[in-house]
Amino acid sequence: MPFEILTIRPEHDRAVCAIITSVGREFGAIGEGFGPSDAEVEAISQHYADPLGSRYLVAQVEGRIVGGCGVAAFGDDGATCELRKLFLLPEGRGRGIGRALAERCLNYAARKGYRQCYLDTLSNMSGAITLYEKLGFQRLARPLPGTLHNGCDVWMLKRLQPVQPPSRPRD
Repeated sequence: MPFEILTIRPEHDRAVCAIITSVGREFGAIGEGFGPSDAEVEAISQHYADPLGSRYLVAQVEGRIVGGCGVAAFGDDGATCELRKLFLLPEGRGRGIGRALAERCLNYAARKGYRQCYLDTLSNMSGAITLYEKLGFQRLARPLPGTLHNGCDVWMLKRLQPVQPPSRPRD
């Protein structure tokens, strides 16, 4: 069944919040120190905007949101972003949706000039970790300074290739 990737809009907030909460509960990511408890989850569209160097995408199957993924600045160096809140309902898994969401977020980050992308997750999210490794993320021994999710036990980093804007033909 085909899927569609869209930039999040306010009308998607309720569905995305429910997905993040549900999947967080499924994997034991409950309470402080885990992404599902972040304040942004309830109105996620308000926290991701291109002028801020961030984006959140949702995946839709037959008109129903089945997951999402975002990317935003991490720390103050301007070179590091974070892949955030890649959560998929069970019916969205194993269909290439997570990969499509993550790749689009990483491509956006490279176009915005980020040089590396960080993420944190849980060791019991083995499917997600496999995806991240296929995307080129490497495991870290410890979280990067400034990590908010102290409940996570896997930290990963990927170097991003700069994207050159297309050259213009000369007159």
